[in-house]
Amino acid sequence: MAHIAVIDTETNWNDAVMSIGAVIAEESTFTPVEMRYLVLDPEFRVGGMFDGALYLGAPGTVVCGRREAMAELKRLFSAYGVRDLYAYNACFDRNHLPELRSYTWYDIMRIAAYRQTNPVIPQWAECCSTGRLKRGYGVEPMLRLLSGSHSYRETHNALDDAMDELKIMKLLGRPCRDYIAL
Repeated sequence: MAHIAVIDTETNWNDAVMSIGAVIAEESTFTPVEMRYLVLDPEFRVGGMFDGALYLGAPGTVVCGRREAMAELKRLFSAYGVRDLYAYNACFDRNHLPELRSYTWYDIMRIAAYRQTNPVIPQWAECCSTGRLKRGYGVEPMLRLLSGSHSYRETHNALDDAMDELKIMKLLGRPCRDYIAL
């Protein structure tokens, strides 16, 4: 069975990664099989817009240095044969994780935000000439649109957000081959 990884990062006030969430999922069903939540020390100590969502004492939280975090992610990806990483606005995460540049990155937003590839986008929604929504295509509004749950709130916890991004992929119902590599 083939696997993918969905990854999300949160950054501190200095634009350095302070936490990483990764979800390994079955490629064909988008079913999660294993997760990692890594909080980077000392980067998290700087604080950031979403440092209240770090959940430092939560079960499964690993506080470690960046080198250890990268080694753990590579070990996890290797254990599942993962070569493909998916993220919402993947350029942001890829640029903040140069250690993972050898993997192939795919942007979930490139499917979710376009009328041509997301049939749930209402006809009345304002789009650019390319078909991309002009506004309201972040994770929170997109998950609200796809799920029909208008009370959903993004936590800005890297692991929770990675799970939400995987849910977006599942709700879009598009096979992984439809996503375009960066």
